[in-house]
Amino acid sequence: MDIELARFNMIEQQIRPWEVLDPSVLALFKQIPREQFVPPEYSSAAFADFCVPLTHGQCMMQPKVEARLLQALALTAQDRVLEVGTGTGYMTALLSSHCAHVTSIDIHGDFLRPAAARLETLGINNATLEEGDGADGWNATSDWDAILLTGSVPVLPDAYCQILAPGGRLTAIVGQQPIMEAMLYCQSIDGQWSEQSLFDTSLPPLINVKTPSAFTF
Repeated sequence: MDIELARFNMIEQQIRPWEVLDPSVLALFKQIPREQFVPPEYSSAAFADFCVPLTHGQCMMQPKVEARLLQALALTAQDRVLEVGTGTGYMTALLSSHCAHVTSIDIHGDFLRPAAARLETLGINNATLEEGDGADGWNATSDWDAILLTGSVPVLPDAYCQILAPGGRLTAIVGQQPIMEAMLYCQSIDGQWSEQSLFDTSLPPLINVKTPSAFTF
C-alpha cells in the first residue's frame, strides 16, 4: 500500500468533503501517522472510512468524524482538554497538537501503556493518561476548556456541565441506536449555554453510562 497516497485520499476524499476546512486540522491529519495507532490486524484499513474495532468492544472513530469533532472544539494553545476514552491514543495525539495539555482517561487500563508509548515515539509530552471511569464526569475540582467524549451517551451527563470552564466547548455523541448525533455544547463567559447538532453518526456507548428510565403509562 502506498501510505502517503492513502493518507492523501483520506484527507481529500473523506475529511475535506465532510466540511472540515480548517487548514490546521487538515495539516494534523497529514502530520500525525494514523497507521501507527491502528491495531496490526487492521493496518491495511488505517485510512479507511469505517470504525476500526478495538478490544473490549470499543473502536477508533472514522477519520472524518475525528476531524469534524476536532474542528468543532476550536482549540487554542492555552486550552486544557479532557478526553474521555483514550483508546489507541490517536485522538489524544490530535488534541495534544492543538492545546496546552490533554488529560485522557480510559476505564480499560490495558489501553494506556501502548497509547503512551505511541505518543512518546512522536515526541508528544503534553498528555497525561489516567485509568478511571469517566461515565459520569471526572475530577470535579478542575474546570476544563474543552471536553471530548469518544463514546456515546444517551444524554449528556450533568456532571460534565459542572466541570466545563466559562468559554468552554464539549463534543459528544448523544442518543441511542438507531438515532445518535454528534453535539457541540458551549458555555459562554457569562454562563449561558448553547448546543448545536453537527451530524448523525453511531458509536459504542461509554462503559457504565447511565441510561434514562423509559416512561411508563
